[in-house]
Amino acid sequence: MSERLGVTPAQTVGPFLHLGLRWPDGPYVVPEGTPGAFWIRGQVFDGAGAPVVDALVESWQADPDGRFDHPDDPRGARPPAVPGFRGFGRSETDAHGRYALLTVKPGPLPDPDGAIEAPHLTLSVFARGLLHRVVTRLYFPHDPANAGDPVLRSVDAERRGTLLAGPAPDGFRFDIRLQGENETVFFAV
Repeated sequence: MSERLGVTPAQTVGPFLHLGLRWPDGPYVVPEGTPGAFWIRGQVFDGAGAPVVDALVESWQADPDGRFDHPDDPRGARPPAVPGFRGFGRSETDAHGRYALLTVKPGPLPDPDGAIEAPHLTLSVFARGLLHRVVTRLYFPHDPANAGDPVLRSVDAERRGTLLAGPAPDGFRFDIRLQGENETVFFAV
C-alpha cells in the first residue's frame, strides 16, 4: 500500500529578485545615445498604495518596424532595425518603488486574427507576495492606432486609462498598481 504525499505549498516569486535576477544593464533595451530613445519611468504600488521596493519589471517589445528577432514571430525572425536593440529590458525597483527602462517606440503589430495592435510594451511584474508574475501592457498616449487595438478595446472603457502611459520630460510615466483603487489591468497569459 502506498502512502499519498501532501501537496507542496505554493511559493511567492520574491524577495530574491534583487539577489538572483539583478542584471546591471537590464534597463537598457537600447544603448544610451540611440536616436529616438526615451525613458519609461514609473512606480509599482501595492493594494494599500505603498511603493513596492523589491519588485522587478520586465519589458518585451517589437522594434520600431513592429518586428521581433525571435522564432515565434509568425513573419520570421529578423534582426532589429535599431543597432543594439534587444527588445527586452529588466529594471528592479528602488527604495521608493521606482523603475526605469530606456527604449524606443515599437511599431504596430499584426494580431493572429488579422487586426493591427497599436504600439505597446508588454510588462511583467515580479514581486514578493505574488504567486506568479502579473502581465500588463503599456500603450502610448494619443496614438491613433489605440482606437483599433483589439486588446485595448477588449478592456472596459473606464479601466483603459490604467494601460496608457503619460508624458514625462524625458519620455513617459507608467505607474503600476497591483491592487486597490485604479488597479492596473492585468492579462492572463
